[in-house]
Amino acid sequence: MTDRHTTIVKSLGLTALALGGLAVANTVAARAAERRYPPEGRFLTVDGVRLHYREAGEGPPVVLLHGNVSALGDWLASGLFQRLAQTHRVIACDRPGMGHSDRPRDRAWTPEDQADLLARAFAALDIENAVVVGHSYATLVALALALDHPRTVKGLVLLAGYYFPTKRVDAALVAPVATPVLGDLLRHTLSPPVSKAVMPAMLKTLFSPRPVPEHLTESFPAALTTRPGQLRANAQDGVTMVPAADRLQHRYAEVMVPAAIFAGHGDRIVGQEEQSGRLHHVLPNSTLHWVPDSGHMVHYADPELVVRRIGELSAEKAKRQIAVR
Repeated sequence: MTDRHTTIVKSLGLTALALGGLAVANTVAARAAERRYPPEGRFLTVDGVRLHYREAGEGPPVVLLHGNVSALGDWLASGLFQRLAQTHRVIACDRPGMGHSDRPRDRAWTPEDQADLLARAFAALDIENAVVVGHSYATLVALALALDHPRTVKGLVLLAGYYFPTKRVDAALVAPVATPVLGDLLRHTLSPPVSKAVMPAMLKTLFSPRPVPEHLTESFPAALTTRPGQLRANAQDGVTMVPAADRLQHRYAEVMVPAAIFAGHGDRIVGQEEQSGRLHHVLPNSTLHWVPDSGHMVHYADPELVVRRIGELSAEKAKRQIAVR
């Protein structure tokens, strides 16, 4: 064997050792995150998928669906869950692959797939005519529920959503992590430490122009979002978002339930003028609320307004038109 071949073999061996060490370290970190943020709700198995959810309160049902790179803890950290539980039966669910819910590899997990699964979960939990609240990516899931399972939805609250296809650099960046073989390698080795390193900057971008809440470090389970399993779910949602918006945009006019759309002019994740503003003109029965001095996390910026609109939608009967504020 030549010196050159020997060097190559040594380099490959060292690389393999380094990747193996990263894989072990990431597995240990994932288990530590799960011990630090154990499941505090209940589990329900639907269609072979184990879902984690948290429920509280009594009254008209409200279902909270979190966005990408997140978990149901987002609703707790914002205080929305606790506020709603005073007057409603509120259910917050870890979407498939997020938090403590499973995401099997047997389907694409598009927003429509997730809506189908949630509709079955609603039936198992005896949830009917709920106000469904979706944030960011989950607005597509909420809309799919209203379109494909209309009996489950009484009203929609759509927070900082993405509704119409655009070019997304972030989708291209996460695409490798969503692929079967390369993605498995990346999410067990390089992706977790990279995701942890960029997390502070990502949070600043999400909350801008407001500061990141001081309590967020302790109240939101950020460490769960960088585990290898959730990184796959994050990446899959990232690459399915644009095609899903392209499919669903042709059906929005069929949504008959009332919808409250919330957006912030300062959103640095999604251009809300071309997204929420446009959706308001397409949905036949919607109101549009621009939250002042707000970015992507509008439910942190004005939780009282969000709760008030949820209450109005859950109480609404024959009268379906509510004036725009």
